[in-house]
Amino acid sequence: MVSVTRKGRLAIMVIFCQAFFQIQTLSLQAEEIAAKATTEKAASAAEKADGGVKGTASYYAKRYNGRRMTSGKRYDPKQLTAAHPTLPLGTKVKVVNLANNREVTVTITDRCRKRVSHFIDLSRAAARKLGFLGKGVTEVRIITLDEAVS
Repeated sequence: MVSVTRKGRLAIMVIFCQAFFQIQTLSLQAEEIAAKATTEKAASAAEKADGGVKGTASYYAKRYNGRRMTSGKRYDPKQLTAAHPTLPLGTKVKVVNLANNREVTVTITDRCRKRVSHFIDLSRAAARKLGFLGKGVTEVRIITLDEAVS
């Protein structure tokens, strides 16, 4: 009988501790989320005032040659096109390579998977003009020139 009440007290204490620690961490998580949101807003405002957003660029693999893109057209590695997760199809975008200050204007014709940071996937011709064709990825500034054409 004594062991049953002891187990009951222990169970109540464990439940109380778990509830108490969750309550304590919720306020810390809320503060962290609020701080992250304010820093993201400040960063996006600074990037917009500065002309575009910083992000990462890569280029299409050779296996995508001739495949249909989201716009319905076939991918041609010689065209200056790009894929972006959120920009409207048909949008003209200037992409500036931050390593060498080369720039190219591309049209968004496809979608790429969403990532945590800003990201653009360029055609091989655009990657060649930016000077990172053999490297795979590079840091770029993405500047929207106009809204969707269509």
